[in-house]
Amino acid sequence: MTTKEYLFDAPPVPVIPSGEPLKSPGNFRKIVLYSLLGFLGLISFIAFCLFFLFVIIPNGPEASLAKHSKNLHQNQNQATAADFAKINKDLETLEKKVDKLTNQGPYLIINTTENKFYLYAENKLVRQGYCSTGKNEVLIDGKKKTYFKTPRGVHKVLSKQKDPVWARPDWDFVENGEPIPPPGDPSRFDANTLGPFALRLGDGYMVHGTIWKRLMGQSVTHGCIRMLDDDITAVYNTLPVGSKVIIY
Repeated sequence: MTTKEYLFDAPPVPVIPSGEPLKSPGNFRKIVLYSLLGFLGLISFIAFCLFFLFVIIPNGPEASLAKHSKNLHQNQNQATAADFAKINKDLETLEKKVDKLTNQGPYLIINTTENKFYLYAENKLVRQGYCSTGKNEVLIDGKKKTYFKTPRGVHKVLSKQKDPVWARPDWDFVENGEPIPPPGDPSRFDANTLGPFALRLGDGYMVHGTIWKRLMGQSVTHGCIRMLDDDITAVYNTLPVGSKVIIY
């Protein structure tokens, strides 16, 4: 086989003119894809501008804040209404309890926060004034602790006494730094400290007069309720045995 015959049988080689690159199908698809992406980006940008112009600006931070404030006020109003409903229900319950306690004759109310008393007869306030209540302290004697606090709650007048005599308990001697005498010792009995009248509530607590008049209206007692002479006289004459004494 000659050289001429070999060249004649070989496949022809395409000749590319000078200055013209080869355009393959792959390059064409890239050009179309990039063009499409650019067009979509332009559309997105225009849409964002329109949204910002017609939505964000008219409903900007002020509008959002106003809407949030409105929702907050609505929630607060709903919560307030619920709170008022609960408060009214609680008040109704308390009123029923008070009516039950106070529709059984005269009674005495003691406010230990303000150290005031209110005396009622036939559901009418007949006398009010200042009193003295517990000083809310603890006396420690070795391992023994004594709490000087006026007991809150509903109590009854168990007994009444004119010119009462106070049997001093052990803690009074400990508090005053005195030796504790044996039971029945004359030093235990004091005919002056309780004033002209005393109403006993039980557990050693009483409503009584006092010789410490200058301390009236203060929280200074060991748990009893002290009153001035005129006030304890009115309470003594108004409350029969069995009357309610409400302390809060």
